[in-house]
Amino acid sequence: MIPTFAEKIVLITGAGGGIGRVIAEAYAEAGALPVIVDKNEDGLEETAELLQDKGYDSLSFVTDISKPEEVVQLMRDVETMLGGLDIVINNAGFGIWKSPLELTIDEWDSVINTNLRGTFLCSREAVKLMRISGGGAIVNISSTRAMMSEPNSEAYAASKGGILSLTHALAVSLGGERITVNAICPGWIENGDYSKLRPVDHHQHPSGRVGKPEDIARACLYLTDPSNDFVTGTHITIDGGMTRKMIYEE
Repeated sequence: MIPTFAEKIVLITGAGGGIGRVIAEAYAEAGALPVIVDKNEDGLEETAELLQDKGYDSLSFVTDISKPEEVVQLMRDVETMLGGLDIVINNAGFGIWKSPLELTIDEWDSVINTNLRGTFLCSREAVKLMRISGGGAIVNISSTRAMMSEPNSEAYAASKGGILSLTHALAVSLGGERITVNAICPGWIENGDYSKLRPVDHHQHPSGRVGKPEDIARACLYLTDPSNDFVTGTHITIDGGMTRKMIYEE
């Protein structure tokens, strides 16, 4: 049974496509008002149009979450227009896959500032609005790359590992505010044409399939359901079992 989020205001970053778009749709279907945020204006418009075509209202804000002044203005606009905020899904992020010997400081900073600093900024400013509503919930999208790595993923891995630490720190700091803070660590979540995946792509997963954005959306609904307020400061790994699988060449 999908929990009801009637009259809840849910802010989703990185909602211009992929997982963020599906999360926005899931909350709309559950009765919430999605506040969709992305620096990609075209993608954001596509998400808003998708929601509108399905009969759902939403509010859109073009925002670069790596910039403190833009995040502050975003939350001011939300407060002015809606009066408060109940849920934040910190989903925006990206990676640069490059040898650590070639990765520039500017490239490192761009990943860290969006993925980690952006998550902190949005959480900090959102809490000020959640106080108006008497509490709330924050979900940070981390990655299995916080716990295991592929070559040339240093900036991405560091940012996602930092998000896990930030999650439990915020959970402890904000417990008295009646705000839960949790994280999700997705594995392979296919945002493209699922039908084009090979059998081996699915079969290598203990679950027997590659993940879908809907898998992440359902976890967000669970973690932000007010009846699950005993769950805080932790993370859920959604990867079809891959991080628990030993892989040896035979």
